[in-house]
Amino acid sequence: MATTAAPRPALTGRPSIGRPFLALPAVLFLLAFFVLPLLDNGLRSVVPADGQGLTASRYVQVLTDPFYLDSILQTVLLSGVVTLICALIGYPVAYYLVRHAGRLSSLIIFLLIAPLLTSIIMRTYGWQVLFARRGLINTWLVQDLGLIERPLRVLDTPGLVVASLVHVLVPFMVLSIAAVLQGVDRRLEESAQLLGASPWRTFLSVTLPLSLDGIGTGAILVFMVANGSFVTLVLLGGGLKTLPLLIYQQFNTTRDFGLASAMSTVLLAVALVCLILQLRLVRRSGA
Repeated sequence: MATTAAPRPALTGRPSIGRPFLALPAVLFLLAFFVLPLLDNGLRSVVPADGQGLTASRYVQVLTDPFYLDSILQTVLLSGVVTLICALIGYPVAYYLVRHAGRLSSLIIFLLIAPLLTSIIMRTYGWQVLFARRGLINTWLVQDLGLIERPLRVLDTPGLVVASLVHVLVPFMVLSIAAVLQGVDRRLEESAQLLGASPWRTFLSVTLPLSLDGIGTGAILVFMVANGSFVTLVLLGGGLKTLPLLIYQQFNTTRDFGLASAMSTVLLAVALVCLILQLRLVRRSGA
């Protein structure tokens, strides 16, 4: 005697009533530690010193004073240069990690993540130990090898600041690109080569366009972190006056919280504008 299967309950497509409450802890956390501090920061930036009324004078000062405009430009340029260098360094590493590393992939990932386990202050002091006037590099070049007569002046230069930020942020770029490259169908590349495309042409026409999502994600991560970095600039100098460094000085030296809040809001706006431009650029490229 044939048995009939029990009818399945119909799928109405309506979400469960209790599911929205699962996001309640995350929403409360973001409200308490992200939204409310931003609102408080914005309020501080428009309240004058006497506490009477509202004023936009601080924003006018930041957006019209050549000194602050130059600091905004330096912030964007520094973040852009660091992002570009991380992409140029990170893509070959990610490609090798996914396509050729094999058993070495775990070791490479560990070497990428290991610097992130160390405090950024300790890493920055490490650069000082290496490139100080009597540091390890100058000692080897002058005393041990005799290649140069005078110690190299590397500290307090923009190049060392860029190198330090790249050292910190390049793992984000590598891991972002590697995650996308791992999902690229190898049969597409094989089909292109069977149709007569060279390996370089296959990479430019197939692999690179399909991995733009990873480049875009890595660029956003690196740019946003570099955009708010100030510890490296405080410890290594470099002669750069970026907006995060000025905000740090306003909070800790001059104690002008209103102006510091206004600069913080401007920095957030600049970061959001650059983020939107990056997203549009990546989407126009086909990702």
